[in-house]
Parts: sequence; structure tokens; C-alpha cells
Amino acid sequence: MVKRLRSALDPYILALLGTVGLASLLPAHGGFAVLCERVADAAIVLLFFLHGAKLPRDAILAGAGHWRLHLATLGATFVMFPILGLGIAAIPGLPVLVASGMLFLTLLPSTVQSSIAFTSIARGNVAAAVVSASFSNIAGIFITPLLASLLMGGSGASMSLGSIEKIVVQLLLPFVAGHLLRPLVGRFIHRHKSLVGYVDRGSILMVVYTAFSAAVVGGLWHKLPLWELGLLLGLSLLLLALVMAATWGLGALLGFEKADRIVLLFCGSKKSLASGVPIAGVLFPAAQVGVVILPLMLFHQIQLMACATIARAFAAQAED
Repeated sequence: MVKRLRSALDPYILALLGTVGLASLLPAHGGFAVLCERVADAAIVLLFFLHGAKLPRDAILAGAGHWRLHLATLGATFVMFPILGLGIAAIPGLPVLVASGMLFLTLLPSTVQSSIAFTSIARGNVAAAVVSASFSNIAGIFITPLLASLLMGGSGASMSLGSIEKIVVQLLLPFVAGHLLRPLVGRFIHRHKSLVGYVDRGSILMVVYTAFSAAVVGGLWHKLPLWELGLLLGLSLLLLALVMAATWGLGALLGFEKADRIVLLFCGSKKSLASGVPIAGVLFPAAQVGVVILPLMLFHQIQLMACATIARAFAAQAED
């Protein structure tokens, strides 16, 4: 099962890298760039509509009673992570682009699909994972922009009336509409999971291409040398290791059963690319978005590989 999940994820990572490469070689200019921005905005609306439509209400009701676990997950996502992000950003001599990108990464909500999938593989509490991951994602629509505005105002993040309007129109309303229409579209989504998955991921690729095109036109690869990419990779590895150790230990400290500790481990240590890219597009100038989401793209791949390995180890323990 883990192998099937990883094989499904790897082509997507390759597609992301290919999209960055395409934007680096053939960035969108002029009228084509305007068209790409409009298509990307439409893709974001579709993306959050699908997120809302895929959220199962019965699973929410089944896992809603684990409020201590959900609060612990939110605390890890929106308190512990940002504190670590501020610590990283305060490292003396750290390049500004690296610091701002790493800090933004720590402010994002958790993933939904992969957190639930890895919890299931590891024999964790799947119903609670659905609630924790989903609530984190919904809360992130509001909390992430607020934290970014408070902590990254000097890096270009802004929480203006215009950005609030875009958050509501592009993120919140499509999500709510998708969830309310789930009785009508839920069966179609369930029957055509692969098609919906392609649309979901294709939306992200479109947004990434638009963001990196603007960044490349603004001189991204002149501002970010190769050694800084290596630094981003090292910091991402360190950040993930610290958070996974802390969430696993926190679960033990709070007296959670193993199935709930697994939920906290996977839901509390991950960051959402699907939410992070659109939120960055709302908060930052177009030429800055590509730089800001670069650490997120690296962290996304690292967290998938690490969680796949850990989930497989838990599954082997359960079988033994």
C-alpha cells in the first residue's frame, strides 16, 4: 500500500519540478502572463471547491469527540511550528529569501489527504485524523494570513481589505460551497477519484507555473544561488526532524493512546502545498510568490518520503 502511495506521489513531484523548469526557461510575459493569472485564480477556486466536496461529514462526526487531540494538532501546527520558524529566521547571517520562505512554511496548515492516508497505513485513528487535518486546513484560511501579516509584514506579506476579499472569494466560499454540495457531487467525486486527482494537482501546477514565471521575470535565479538551495534543504530536514520528535513526545506526555499519537505525529508535522501556494498568491506580490513557496516545495517532498517510511514501520509493527 505504501509503495502504491509513493508511486502515485512521485510523478506529481516530477511534474512540480518540470513546471518550475518550464517557468524558468519559458516564463509567462505580458498578455500571456495576465491570462495565466486569471486561469490560476480560477484553478484556485476549483481546488478549494474540490477540497470542500471531498470532506466526509460522517467522518467528522465520528472523530469530533477527540478535542484534546485536535487542540494538540492545532497547537503543533500554528504555535510550535511558527516558534521554530521564528528561530530559524533569527539565525545570524541567514539570507533574507531563505529566512522569509522558511518562516512562511511554518505558518501553513496541515495537509489533508496525505495525513489521513499515512495515518491509515500506520494503523492510527483515521476518523480523528480526518477531523484534525480538515479543521487545520479550514482554520489555516484565516490563521495563516493573520500570522503572516503579523510576523512577515516586513517581508511583503499584507492583510489588506483586498487580500481578505480574495481569501473569502477564492478560498473560503468555494470550500463551503463544495462541502454543501457534497450530497450532489460526492458520488461523482468518489467514482472518478483519479480524474478529480488530476484536476486537483493540475490546479496546483498552474498556480506554481504562474508564480514562478513572475519570480523568474523578477530575477529569482540571480537572487538565489545554488548554495542557498542546499541550505533550504538542510533547514527543511532539520525542521521536520524536530517537529516529528516533538509531536511524538507530546502525544506521550498528554497520555494519548498509540493510535492518537500517530494522528498527532502525521497531522501535526506536515504542511500543505495545496493551501500554501494559493495563500502565498493572495498575500505576496506576484514576483515574490515563487521565492516564498520554494522552501514549501522542498519540505513537501521531504515530508512525504519521511512519513511513508515511518508509516510503513508502524504498519509492520502492527502486523507483528
